Amino acid sequence: MKLNSKYFDCIRVKPDEDQTLRNVSPECEWPGCSGPAQHKAPRGRGREGEYFNFCVRHVREYNKSYNYFSGMSDDDVARFQKSALTGHRPTWNMGTNGDKSAGKNDSADADKNFTHAFVFDDPFGVFGKATGDEGPKEYAPIKPVGNVGRKCLLSLGLDDTATPHEIKTRFKEQVKRHHPDHNGGDRSSEDKLREVIQAYNYLKEAGLC
Repeated sequence: MKLNSKYFDCIRVKPDEDQTLRNVSPECEWPGCSGPAQHKAPRGRGREGEYFNFCVRHVREYNKSYNYFSGMSDDDVARFQKSALTGHRPTWNMGTNGDKSAGKNDSADADKNFTHAFVFDDPFGVFGKATGDEGPKEYAPIKPVGNVGRKCLLSLGLDDTATPHEIKTRFKEQVKRHHPDHNGGDRSSEDKLREVIQAYNYLKEAGLC
């Protein structure tokens, strides 16, 4: 072929892929390897954010033997895994930072009873229904009523702000009003009595009274 042929410039030779990768990629950091390093591998604990550059063959070998916990005792590993649950951020027990003037014993007692009731002054009843008459009152968490619960309360002639004591009192009143034994044997209101009993049983199972 003549070097000045018009066809000479049209010939295209497929480039060497490995050579192309070497030109655009760093060299593999594995000892004795000069291949293109297209893959990163973590350098290890204490050097987060730093990476080795390996070729595909050597990054696989590195990953097989990589152990982030290498050199740590079993206790250290357990503490690390527990801390990882909260993103390695500090945590506190609920209720321990509320009263700075309380002593250790008072704080311990407050923590022990925290899941059962709150003892503080809530004059507007924001956090629940008051059960005490004087001094700091004890409040139980308010439970959601739901649509079925509201219907049951309506059957007793109450709304969703009724307290457990009010529900029980109203139930007893309704039973006496509609029970045949208290109406000279009249059974005309037995359906209403059945409705009241079913409503009360539901409210009781739902923990609303």
